[in-house]
Amino acid sequence: MLRHSTLSQLSQSSIARLEWQTVVLAIVIYGGFIGLTLFWQSLPLLLVIALGGWLVAWQGSLQHEVMHGHPTRLQAINDAIGWPPISLWLPYAIYKEGHLLHHRDEHLTDPIEDPESSYHTQAAWERMGAFGKLLSNLNMTLLGRLTIGPAVMILSFLFQEFLLIRAGDRRRAFIWGRHSLGVAVVLTWVVLVCQMPLWIYLLGFVYFGAALSRLRSFAEHRFADHHDERTAIVENSPLLGLLFLYNNLHVLHHKRPGIPWYQIPRLYRRHREFLVNLNGGLVYNGYREVARRFLVKPHDDPRHPNHRER
Repeated sequence: MLRHSTLSQLSQSSIARLEWQTVVLAIVIYGGFIGLTLFWQSLPLLLVIALGGWLVAWQGSLQHEVMHGHPTRLQAINDAIGWPPISLWLPYAIYKEGHLLHHRDEHLTDPIEDPESSYHTQAAWERMGAFGKLLSNLNMTLLGRLTIGPAVMILSFLFQEFLLIRAGDRRRAFIWGRHSLGVAVVLTWVVLVCQMPLWIYLLGFVYFGAALSRLRSFAEHRFADHHDERTAIVENSPLLGLLFLYNNLHVLHHKRPGIPWYQIPRLYRRHREFLVNLNGGLVYNGYREVARRFLVKPHDDPRHPNHRER
């Protein structure tokens, strides 16, 4: 009874018709992107890379926010806010479709049912070969996730999409056609108008941005027998919490995915005891603890416990 009453208190009734906090956030992200790419030559290169990766990762967090019904009541407007492909490699429509499937909590971490799972079935594991297994084990460490992780994620995703289109998936082909037009606009702006070398954009904005996003997702989920205990909490991360729009407090997002980002910290503080009990105490004291525990040590076995059969 306590569980149901507490969950009901995590109310979404206070969500406004227009969430100005998210509108302002979108203006800051896209305005910052335009300003940074336009005036990049006036700034130190390391600062350009740091800000560029931050903005790309921040837009990824914004995309996650808008696909959950923010900042307006009209999803078409929300999707338009999240659509610009400044990350280049991930079409918003595909991200949205896969992520909403990921929210079937009873399937969390399952490599067949959960599109965002980092685990493998035994059959897939055996097909990898020695080099593939080495990469997979390295990708289960934080060091690997931040260095080779973006390349593994992007290349495997693009290869799977290529197979779908080659097999005749017209819907996927349409999504990629529309996405490619947006990518052409982004690269025309960056390379031709702003005269930024392509390698700076690919490594500093796209790859570093993907690495920051992989930091967020690294410790978000871990297999447990009960699905409520598969979602982690990373506390005490004010700067990275803002970058991730407080999805570091991830168990609250999975319980109430419609809560806007700016309400999450207050609700988490109010219901912390309940949420920590709910997820079985899977709590980290900041990303520094995540790094201390898993920088070179695997977060888990890459093979999913429920799919160990050949």
